[in-house]
Amino acid sequence: MQMQRQALRTPGGVAGRCPARVSCVAAPPTPSRTPASTGAVKRAMTMTEKILAKHSDKASVTPGDNVWTKVDKLMTHDVCGPGTFGIFQQEFGDAAEVWDPERVVIIPDHYIFTADPRANRNVDILRDVAQRYGIKYFYDIKDRGDFRANPDYKGVCHVALAQEGHCKPGEVLFGTDSHTCNAGAFGQFATGVGNTDAGFILGTGKLLIKVPPTMRFALDGQMPPWLLAKDLILHIIGEISVAGATYRSMEFVGDAVSQMNMEERMTVCNMVVEAGGKNGVCPADQTTFDYVESRTSEPYEAVYSDDTASYFADYRFDVSKLEPVVAAPHSPDNRKLARECRDVRVDRVYIGSCTGGKTEDFMAAAKLLHGAGGEVKVPTYLVPATQKVWGDVYTLPVPGCDGKTAAQIFEAAGCVTPAAPSCAACLGGPRDTFARMNEPEVCVSTTNRNFPGRMGHKEGQIYLASPYTAAASALAGHVADPRDFMA
Repeated sequence: MQMQRQALRTPGGVAGRCPARVSCVAAPPTPSRTPASTGAVKRAMTMTEKILAKHSDKASVTPGDNVWTKVDKLMTHDVCGPGTFGIFQQEFGDAAEVWDPERVVIIPDHYIFTADPRANRNVDILRDVAQRYGIKYFYDIKDRGDFRANPDYKGVCHVALAQEGHCKPGEVLFGTDSHTCNAGAFGQFATGVGNTDAGFILGTGKLLIKVPPTMRFALDGQMPPWLLAKDLILHIIGEISVAGATYRSMEFVGDAVSQMNMEERMTVCNMVVEAGGKNGVCPADQTTFDYVESRTSEPYEAVYSDDTASYFADYRFDVSKLEPVVAAPHSPDNRKLARECRDVRVDRVYIGSCTGGKTEDFMAAAKLLHGAGGEVKVPTYLVPATQKVWGDVYTLPVPGCDGKTAAQIFEAAGCVTPAAPSCAACLGGPRDTFARMNEPEVCVSTTNRNFPGRMGHKEGQIYLASPYTAAASALAGHVADPRDFMA
């Protein structure tokens, strides 16, 4: 397990790092200091418990405690943002000011490239409130005809939050989107809230929440070359069910986690909500620090679970023994081995979303397509999560692919040209949304949910899969095991 430590990180180094264990320490009594400041009356805690204790000015917390936690960042987007600000104005009054306009992040991303007037009006409303309240981080889009003409526009909120330096270890992030748990990859407490809670945060900078118990998932061993993080989280959800982590924290540890890059860790934490989880979290390490410090100069404090912390449940997996999996319709826990679904004919493949539209996801899909050769047998839609990911698809050479970019490989394979960055068809959206399922088709998708109607048509069938499995299925025309196309 991760050795207990606590580190105050500042740009360029580490200060104030505590040793793992201290013995025989004597100090004069300091009765004027409170337990919250001294750490007296402490109990062994998990990462989530420590973060919530610190943000509620408590020496310790226990699962089930109701605490007022201070908020470091609040994120909202075009779907929930207008309602959130509406509740804030209604409850706090027309003259009220936002608690901290530099801690509110507004990211339009869901229904952007559409002619739907109501969807477009939502972005207009956000533009108005951002100006009215002086919101520093509003990633606006004005020209929907050419997303590249909008330097402030980013794309999918969860990936953009990370890329823009808003995700830092030890912090508390709330967002009006259930997949806000994505940011737990950075060792922070991150979870989704409704418009009412978000409106309250806008006015106060705090929220009353119940401390969740923690489930620990140790992912040991070396990842086989045909597995990706998406396979791991689908396997876990299939193991515990969509209700198996209801209002619990899911903590991911082990060699397989420490060997992942940040984007793969985001994939794992992104889908904890599909198991009912309150939040997911990975211990911060040098990989985390390097990512964060290349994107923000703000200090942060990483915390780690105590060795003797109590967990609601302990799971251990040897990832070297796992196979590629899919989640068959119509639930994320309907786990099947990919090789068991070879008789399922596919009408389309979709690679995108906060879960499966990051740079590493496209690199993986392109790598498989290049190695296999040939062309896809079904329409294969590509939706980069952000402008940066879109740029990477067109400029970064895919490792081991003769210097070719992902875009070149996708074009050679006959895929649909990569679309403008957004959530696109992941949540269905207006009928003119790119790649929306307007017919009852079968789709292999790197997204996070396969409920009826999720990507459009209520009779559509969605198989959730990794980018490797999605690319293999595009080549095969049916649900395929990526090992069929990997040397």
